Amino acid sequence: MSIHDNILIKIREMKDSLTPVEKMVAEYVLQNLEEIPHLSIKSLAQLTKTSDASVLRFCKTMGYSGYRSFIVSISASLGSMEEQKDPYTDIQPGDDLSVIISNTSRNNIKSIEDTLSVIDKNEVDRAVQVLRQSNRIVFFGIGASGLVGIDAEQKFSRINKMCHTYTDGHSQLTAATLLEKGDVAVFISNSGNTIEILESLEITKKTGATIIAITKYNKSELADKANIVLNISTPELTIRSGAMGSRIAMLTIIDILFAGVASAEYKNVKKYLTKTHNIIASKHR
Repeated sequence: MSIHDNILIKIREMKDSLTPVEKMVAEYVLQNLEEIPHLSIKSLAQLTKTSDASVLRFCKTMGYSGYRSFIVSISASLGSMEEQKDPYTDIQPGDDLSVIISNTSRNNIKSIEDTLSVIDKNEVDRAVQVLRQSNRIVFFGIGASGLVGIDAEQKFSRINKMCHTYTDGHSQLTAATLLEKGDVAVFISNSGNTIEILESLEITKKTGATIIAITKYNKSELADKANIVLNISTPELTIRSGAMGSRIAMLTIIDILFAGVASAEYKNVKKYLTKTHNIIASKHR
């Protein structure tokens, strides 16, 4: 179950990857939020020109056991919307610097809050456990996602985890080929459809390594083929600022994983953190 369940964010993120019938239900729900809690499953089916079975299938795709739990979640999300009126705001030409400071900060905060609505606590727990037991951790990411991998490598190296990040297609293919059972491969991709990532993913599947995906809450090849999926939610903004929100959300997931592993292994980790802190501090005296 997600940490802060918000069905409206889930529908927004999943909409483009739904079946045509499920998409009809999704679009009607998003356009008629206020009336949804008052509709029976039969009424919603009629209004969306679908069937009771299609509506129920849509609810299950969204992660709910039935129509009632879906409606309860819609009602809760509507209440949350009343409290939070700050939408994502895109960068506009000629924005005043104070507006840029405010909007950028708010967008980053919203990315983290929305990610809490789609990330599954049980999947986080599984990811922490496999990272703790891993022989080696390999991070795969292209572009901004590669920078997230570099941040992850820096963090996990400090607690003596054998790890490395690969940020270009050729080195990723080589690294994937050399993975073994007992290793953990973390694939970082907002879309989940980055060609280089999927090529390395195919190779990794054959090695027996455990695959963790950090990706947008959506149906994607990466999410479908990973052993563990850690979802993020990002704003529906243009190319100008969309990548900023996804990077912040991904960095937050890395921080959660690092803190989860470090907390579980605190006795050993404290020793390593102290050693690395002392050596770095001594170089700057």
